[in-house]
Amino acid sequence: MTLADAQPQAISFECETGNYHTFCPISCVTWLYQKIEDSFFLVIGTKTCGYFLQNAMGVMIFAEPRYAMAELEEGDISAQLNDYEELKRLCLQIKRDRNPSVIVWIGTCTTEIIKMDLEGMAPKLEAEIGIPIVVARANGLDYAFTQGEDTVLAAMVQRCPTKVPEVEKEERNAISKLLNFGRKKEEVATEKSQYLDHPPLVLFGSLPDPVVTQLTLELKKQGIKVSGWLPAKRYGELPPLDEGDYVVGVNPFLSRTATTLMRRRKCKLIGAPFPIGPDGTRAWIEKICSVFGITPTGLAEREAQIWESLEDYIQLIRGKSVFFMGDNLLEISLARFLIRCGMTCPEVGIPYMDKRYQAAELALLEKTCQEMGTSLPKIIEKPDNYNQLQRIKELQPDLVITGMAHANPLEARGITTKWSVEFTFAQIHGFTNARDILELVTRPLRRNNSLKNLGWEKLIREQADS
Repeated sequence: MTLADAQPQAISFECETGNYHTFCPISCVTWLYQKIEDSFFLVIGTKTCGYFLQNAMGVMIFAEPRYAMAELEEGDISAQLNDYEELKRLCLQIKRDRNPSVIVWIGTCTTEIIKMDLEGMAPKLEAEIGIPIVVARANGLDYAFTQGEDTVLAAMVQRCPTKVPEVEKEERNAISKLLNFGRKKEEVATEKSQYLDHPPLVLFGSLPDPVVTQLTLELKKQGIKVSGWLPAKRYGELPPLDEGDYVVGVNPFLSRTATTLMRRRKCKLIGAPFPIGPDGTRAWIEKICSVFGITPTGLAEREAQIWESLEDYIQLIRGKSVFFMGDNLLEISLARFLIRCGMTCPEVGIPYMDKRYQAAELALLEKTCQEMGTSLPKIIEKPDNYNQLQRIKELQPDLVITGMAHANPLEARGITTKWSVEFTFAQIHGFTNARDILELVTRPLRRNNSLKNLGWEKLIREQADS
């Protein structure tokens, strides 16, 4: 063995400058308007944007959505109409019909191309109608679809309040006493004693409420108190942010939000792996604890317990290969978790790679591959789909996690696929949701096993060959 062979591998990065083969980022409206309960989203674009949203939100047909389209007609695009007056009319109608606490303007590709000054109009209109207006550019020219949330949260960072004035502190203390009325002093004191003394910590990333509760409780077990979440359930509950406060993300596609928190609000970013899978969740908590000088307790036992409960799923994928085509920017975290489960991963495609924001996740990926005795995946930023398809044909992976556009063509060629968008909408964070990730990953493999048992394997192979 040579010295070069004995050295640990380094991750190989390439950039193919292909197009983003993902949904448009205005699709972030589908989950953000439900997360921020008193919000209203106004998407400013063309009829094409409206058709896309109708299809993306088709499953919510029986819900009463809090979003709308401000459609740009030919007259608007040729700058013959007054944008301000039209947006004012729409926002007044929204105020009258829904009375939200905040209106979020989502600027699309068209607003970028015709240079609509949304940032200039919003403050003036906000003062006129008396409702905060947040402007977020979520166009498909520059962003993958999950990065739509990134632009919205980055815009909301500037709306987070600063330190509570002394007068307001007294009011809050009075409210706290009122809320604790009837409870024993010992109970209140016990609750406060569960937390250790540490600087304020704010978590950022939109997650379903049950997952928010789970992660908050996991940190509480270590004596860490979460000061707030961005976004909050209600616009008026945005967490206070002051210089020197600590922030940590829960999703790998929030690099713009992280940068805004550091540069604009002078917060300290905790560079941790993301809490996806038992290994990632443990590493996420441990990193937060290490920053605050806290010794974590019970994490190794908790992780081991979760891995034991996942063994029935892991048996189905151990030794199999997985290939990521690149879609939602969750690829690195999912690849790391699946490698820990015993899979091999020759290539990870990803639309956009921020190596600084994902540094801890990349380090954990390297460590995982070394511990599992498998080679590191090659990471391809902005993959060229033609080249990727040639590599898939050559490698013949057991599973390809891909965007919806390529799933059926791959299946027709005998390649088993899974839609990456399903991981975006599933609950995959924290210890207890690791099973949901494996449920999604193994579903097509279990389907194939069922077809084999029915004797359809030969028919499937013949269809693929033809």
